[in-house]
Amino acid sequence: MIQVLVVDDHTIFRSGIRRLLLDEADMCVAAEASNGPEAIKLLNSKSFDLVLMDINMEGRSGLEVLASIRNIGKCPPVLMLSMYPEEQYALIAVQGGARGYISKDAEPSELVLAIRQVANGGQYLSANAAKQINDQLSGQDSRPAHQRLSVREHQIMLMLIKGMAQTEIGEEMMISAKTVNTHRMNLMEKLGVSSTAELVLYAVRNGLVH
Repeated sequence: MIQVLVVDDHTIFRSGIRRLLLDEADMCVAAEASNGPEAIKLLNSKSFDLVLMDINMEGRSGLEVLASIRNIGKCPPVLMLSMYPEEQYALIAVQGGARGYISKDAEPSELVLAIRQVANGGQYLSANAAKQINDQLSGQDSRPAHQRLSVREHQIMLMLIKGMAQTEIGEEMMISAKTVNTHRMNLMEKLGVSSTAELVLYAVRNGLVH
């Protein structure tokens, strides 16, 4: 039986996943978490075969939580789930250590297939996402600037957008404030912005905040 930990800040969505997996004989939702700290606490106290986690959550984003999960001993594979299009976050999620990425508008049968595949040691990406990632890795990258940030730059960008201070970000990511500032300067240069206010405006225009 594949024991799944569902991490999503929407109760209705978590309930929907639980009902969906009730029809599958080889998997079930073993536990639910509505945010990163809850997920980390559960992972430190119980064993799971797979973590199904949303990228866009209140507080710490799924990508930030993914980084923390990767530091847990015997970390289960993580399948990222998001309403964002694959071209925006699939590569970032995989580079961050996720074993797969699937859109929230995928068919239920595709989600079940992805869970089964990742839990059994494989990787899951849709054919479209796999092609895009291959193109991006081979240098044929036509994505907008924010999609070409490194995983760490992307994480710091999301924290800056939330209004977190550099010292807070450093404590969260266990790096120095000086290192945070270096990443901040690099990502702002890549995005063509010169202040946090311009960064927030960029995020709004590109659908990075809701």
